[in-house]
Amino acid sequence: MTQQYNKPIPVPQGESDEYWNKAKEHELWLRSCNDCGGTYFYPRDISPGCFSRNTTWVQASGNATLYTYAIVHRAPHPGFVGDVPFVPAIVELEEGPRMPTNIVIDDPTPENLQIGMALKVVFEDITDTITLPKFAPA
Repeated sequence: MTQQYNKPIPVPQGESDEYWNKAKEHELWLRSCNDCGGTYFYPRDISPGCFSRNTTWVQASGNATLYTYAIVHRAPHPGFVGDVPFVPAIVELEEGPRMPTNIVIDDPTPENLQIGMALKVVFEDITDTITLPKFAPA
């Protein structure tokens, strides 16, 4: 476990436990619908494409492109004061879904962040049970 984590922490739900367990192993997994063929994020039992419960877990490649981002210079929570500037973003995974995340980059400036740039998943162990997938330039 890393040092004390003083930011808001995701709360796993029963249907997302597998996602968090795999993230702890530094693997990114998604849900896929066996009926409509859609792969999606956030992991839940019901397909958002056709509402089927005939879904399975699939391992993602970890490759993505930057879809949109912001550069935060003012901490929205006291726990983020030491992190500014930081980059919350939406990435488009190679498998199709878009997911919210953070971009890990040494110099978060518009010159270093380009929409469509290639990214690769990295993982941050924040507690003994929660690991966050983030993305860095590929």
